[in-house]
Amino acid sequence: MMQRGAALFDFSGHRHLSAYQTALVVLFLFTLPLINPWIRGDGVGYYAFARSMLIEHKLDFSQDWLRANSTFRMARIGPNGQIALAQYTVTGHLDNHFSVGPAILWAPFLLVAHAGVLVADAFGAGIAADGFSRPYVTAISLGTAFYGFLSVMLSFALARRFVPERWAFLAAVGIWFGSSLPVYMYFNPSWSHAQSAFAVALFVWYWIRTRTSRSIAQWAIWGAIAGLMMDVYYLNALLLLFAFFDSIGWYAALFRKRELARAGRLLISNAVFSAVLLAAFMPTLIVKKVIYGSFLQMGYGRLWNFWSPALLKALFSSDHGLFSWTPILIASACGLMLLCRFDRKFGRYSMVVFVAFLYTIGCYLDWDGLSSFGNRFFISLTPLFIIGLAVVLDRIARAWPERRITIISASAVALLVLWNLGLMFQWGMHLIPPRGPVSWREAAYNQVAVVPREAAAAMQAYFTRRTNLMQRIEQTDMNALKSQPGKPAE
Repeated sequence: MMQRGAALFDFSGHRHLSAYQTALVVLFLFTLPLINPWIRGDGVGYYAFARSMLIEHKLDFSQDWLRANSTFRMARIGPNGQIALAQYTVTGHLDNHFSVGPAILWAPFLLVAHAGVLVADAFGAGIAADGFSRPYVTAISLGTAFYGFLSVMLSFALARRFVPERWAFLAAVGIWFGSSLPVYMYFNPSWSHAQSAFAVALFVWYWIRTRTSRSIAQWAIWGAIAGLMMDVYYLNALLLLFAFFDSIGWYAALFRKRELARAGRLLISNAVFSAVLLAAFMPTLIVKKVIYGSFLQMGYGRLWNFWSPALLKALFSSDHGLFSWTPILIASACGLMLLCRFDRKFGRYSMVVFVAFLYTIGCYLDWDGLSSFGNRFFISLTPLFIIGLAVVLDRIARAWPERRITIISASAVALLVLWNLGLMFQWGMHLIPPRGPVSWREAAYNQVAVVPREAAAAMQAYFTRRTNLMQRIEQTDMNALKSQPGKPAE
């Protein structure tokens, strides 16, 4: 059942926000002060593409490496203060294996910030127009939060196609604050995960919107979205299974009916989709050619074990397991199976994509994400998780139609969100180790005895002395890494 809402986030053409959509917008505006403008860890590599092209007009990342946070620098900068020679590739460029998609999505925000800085400097403001000053970092942080919010809104629009709006809303809020998303939407905004969630949500949203009858032009638009989705996060290529299965199903139906002309048009549409996808993915290929000398060299080396994937560890390990760290996603995963009752194709495609993500991440030697809150690699699947949770909530309501089930469901989601927020606090303040396994006994004790006592003071520092707090956190992280020689930073 589909509710009516804003044209951008719905399929009905109605232009007014519903009460639940308005609540999501208000909640987003209320959380904007949580944005933490800093460039750290993997974010140095992602942001370097945007800054170097905007300021220096070439792929020169030397200033980004030299001015990076200490844990990023420790394996890349020698004791003489110079970039280590091992950091350079055969083409003479710095080894930046991160994706260019986040830089593409940040571009509108950075252009506005850069123009503002130049205008302000013309009036004597004296702001450094180097890409490192506060306006630039704030701009990309706002951009990341905005894209993360769009992923939630698009997912909400998808979920309410299948369930009543209240369950779609509760699921959207639950995954928004009960998963790893908020860490990479607010606290580490220079990373790629919130943008990846947006790109996947847009891809799935457009598939749903056009799947009954897709013109060649719409195939081209979907291909452009797919290319952008892969620019942002390479693993998102697994979402192309939606297009593959969809097309195979159509070919089978058309050949059964002997409608060869329509099958030919579909073949042309598939070719257009692929060509536009390749064109949209070209920024990544060009950058890889410049940095590594090959269009197909991604820069990750031999970090894969395809014959012995760590599937159970990726889900349940205390070392950033998906379900052990963010248990609300257990319900979401179950909901993908129940989704088949509402939409067989969507449910099956979603389950296959989830399993494909799990297998691929399990094959990656750093499947735990190193310095990660939960298993951050799965944040790309945020829209599927929101839909899955919404379906579970609706199923529970149908089984127990009493009015109190709404209160019980909302309370359960609230408890899981509170657990997640407390664990985020522990992770950010290093009450539990940011890398490696954690003690769940210690984490549970901290949730009850430490977090309530220290959270107020820490949040006050976060809003009033944030720079000092971030420096203290960074130094704590640096000390922990030095005590574990050989441990990678990110």
